[in-house]
Amino acid sequence: MAPLPISSIRVGQIDDVQELIKSKPNKVPERFIREEYERGVVVSSLKTHHLHHQIPVIDLSKLSKPHNDDFFFEILKLSQACEDWGFFQVINHGIEVEVVEDVEKVAKEFFDMPLEEKKKYPMEPGTVQGYGQAFIFSEDQKLDWCNMFALGVHPPQIRNPKLWPSKPARFSESLEGYSKEIRELCKRLLKYIALSLGLKEERFEEMFGEAVQAVRMNYYPPCSSPDLVLGLSPHSDGSALTVLQQSKNSCVGLQILKDNTWVPVKPLPNALVINIGDTIEVLSNGKYKSVEHRAVTNREKERLTIVTFYAPNYEVKIEPMSELVNDETNPCKYRSYNHGDYSYHYVSNKLQGKKSLDFAKILN
Repeated sequence: MAPLPISSIRVGQIDDVQELIKSKPNKVPERFIREEYERGVVVSSLKTHHLHHQIPVIDLSKLSKPHNDDFFFEILKLSQACEDWGFFQVINHGIEVEVVEDVEKVAKEFFDMPLEEKKKYPMEPGTVQGYGQAFIFSEDQKLDWCNMFALGVHPPQIRNPKLWPSKPARFSESLEGYSKEIRELCKRLLKYIALSLGLKEERFEEMFGEAVQAVRMNYYPPCSSPDLVLGLSPHSDGSALTVLQQSKNSCVGLQILKDNTWVPVKPLPNALVINIGDTIEVLSNGKYKSVEHRAVTNREKERLTIVTFYAPNYEVKIEPMSELVNDETNPCKYRSYNHGDYSYHYVSNKLQGKKSLDFAKILN
């Protein structure tokens, strides 16, 4: 999941945002304040409600019975969602509410623990596992208004057992059960995405090998000046699929870049938000796009999300699928590369929109 700590990295002082709001609730340190150009244009409030309902919603219950009208219509919706938005919500996904609520509960309990307890599981500079802030590579780099706790889940060799907390008591058990359910969901989604591309449904699973799965829990405390900060810097994901679960009663925080405007995404009750990662963009030769997204904060409300990243095994060679390349009408847009090399490249650089994908592009 991550490279070894890079001892030469100097990240300076990284304030814990939960501790900041306890000691100085009305002050935002300079290192968190973004330049005006970084904040971007957000869709107007008059359009927000309308656009919320434009975010595609895929009903997985309609995909459980193949080869009827509902199935083909939902596959078409999925194709359009991946091509036009890169994001969609799934309902009737089959994961029990109790499983979801349980992992939210232990995640919140973890973030509510004293700082000294959480610091037993530090995210070392240059890595993306543990508690802290990821993707920080210099002393003057701007910080996100967020605390993170990230873990490698599968296969076992990507785990760092020292970072799996002993408290809360049921943390590991709850996360294991939840991650197993999300893993099965990702396998199902990839079958449907394969069909939507005109591929055989097992195409991705056969190619991915023993897929890599990681989880990151993000806690965004209230911020006295939410217009000055970002909860999470703009980026696309290096995964194949990303599954976002937002805790109940959280404020809206996810925004996606659509037509050069930041559009808020309001999760539906009991839905999961799915986005296409860089890997699917490459494999589909650009037909399906990974989309730049970010998180913003709220003046009064906290926000907790649990994000799962699902990707091919690190040993797998990634390149546009031959079925989706045509020398005359749709030439190859991305070079061939090892997925482990791309993962290393991704986590070794700060979040900067879709800049990481330059690694794979064929320049004309």
